[in-house]
Amino acid sequence: MLHDVRVPHALMFNGPEGSGNLPAAFAFVQYLFCNNKQSQDSCGSCPSCLKVSKLIHPDLHIVMPIFLNKDKGIAKSDDLIKEFREQFIENPYLSLKDWFESIDAENKQPTIPTDEANDIVKKLSYTSYEGGYKIMIIWQPEKMNISAANKLLKILEEPPEQTLFLLVCNNPEQLLATIISRVQQIQFYKLNTDDVVNGLMEQFDCQPQAAKQAALLSDGSFRDAKILLQDVDGDNSYLQNFRNFMLISLKFDAIKAVSWIDENSKIGREQQKQFLQYGLEIFRDCLMFNFGSPDLLRHSGDEKEFIVKFSRFVNQRNYEKLLEEFNSAFYHVERNANPKILFMDLILKTNEYLNMPA
Repeated sequence: MLHDVRVPHALMFNGPEGSGNLPAAFAFVQYLFCNNKQSQDSCGSCPSCLKVSKLIHPDLHIVMPIFLNKDKGIAKSDDLIKEFREQFIENPYLSLKDWFESIDAENKQPTIPTDEANDIVKKLSYTSYEGGYKIMIIWQPEKMNISAANKLLKILEEPPEQTLFLLVCNNPEQLLATIISRVQQIQFYKLNTDDVVNGLMEQFDCQPQAAKQAALLSDGSFRDAKILLQDVDGDNSYLQNFRNFMLISLKFDAIKAVSWIDENSKIGREQQKQFLQYGLEIFRDCLMFNFGSPDLLRHSGDEKEFIVKFSRFVNQRNYEKLLEEFNSAFYHVERNANPKILFMDLILKTNEYLNMPA
C-alpha cells in the first residue's frame, strides 16, 4: 500500500488472539515512520524506528481497553500507557487477559469509554510533531461503548490530513456496522503449525519435539504456544499427566485419583485448561487414527506410541461424550469452579465413557 501510495485513512487488522495482528500493526507503523525504508521492512535503527519500537514516537497515539477507577485516577488510556508499553515490549502477542492481569484488573470490565473518544478527536486535531503521519492505534475497538463509537464516526470518515487510524480487532462482529463501513479490513488468520514451531525454536532455542507439541496445542496462537512451551519443556509433560489420568479413569483407582486431583488442583487455571485442551487433541487424533487418517504422522515418539495404543478406547459411541465432558470442564475452569470437585467428576465420567461397549 505504501509503495503504491494508496494507504487508506482507516485500516482494521482483524484476527484471532495470538495471530499477530497487534505486533503487525506496530511493525506497519514503524515502516511508515522509518527514515531509511528497506524494500520490505523498516531499517530498525533510525531515530524514528527506535522511538516506535519503544512506543514513544510523539506522532503515535495508542488507545487500549482500561478499567475505570476514579480513585486511582484511571479514566483513559494515557493513564496506563507506561504499563502498556512495558507489557507489549515484553510480549508483543499480548492478549486482553494478559493485559488485565498485569494491571491487577482481572475481574474488572474492560472498556474504551466516551472520554477516550473525546481525547482521540482532540489529539488528532493538533499538527504532527515531526511533519508526517499522525497515527492512532486502537487495540480492541470492540470494547468501545456505544457513545464512544458514535463519537468517532465523523473523524473516521473524514480525518485530518495525513492521519491514519489503525484498529486492531479480535471480534469485529461486536463492532457497530457504521464503524466497519468506514475502515478497510485486512484479515489475519491462525498461524500454521510449521510457522509456530519455527518461531519457538528461533526465539527460545528449544527442542524440536517440544516446539511441535506446543504448536499443535496452541491452535494457531503464538501467545498460547509460548505458554505451552514452558510446560512441555518442564518435568510435568502433558503426555505423562494425561496418561496417568487415563490409567486412573479406566479402572478407577480411588487412592490414585485423589492423589492426581490433589496435585493438579494446585497447578493453576491456565495449566488446567492446557491439560484439558491436550486431552481434546488426543481424543481427536485417536479417532482419526481409527479411521486410517494420516494426521497421526504429525506425532512422533512416545506420543505417537500412546495414541496407537489408546485409540482402541476411543470410538464413535463415546467420542462426542468425552469431548462434551472435557469442553464442559474447560468452561468451568475458566469460571473458577472448584478443581477438586470438577476433576473428580471428570474422572468418574471418563471411566463411564471409556468402558462403554464400542
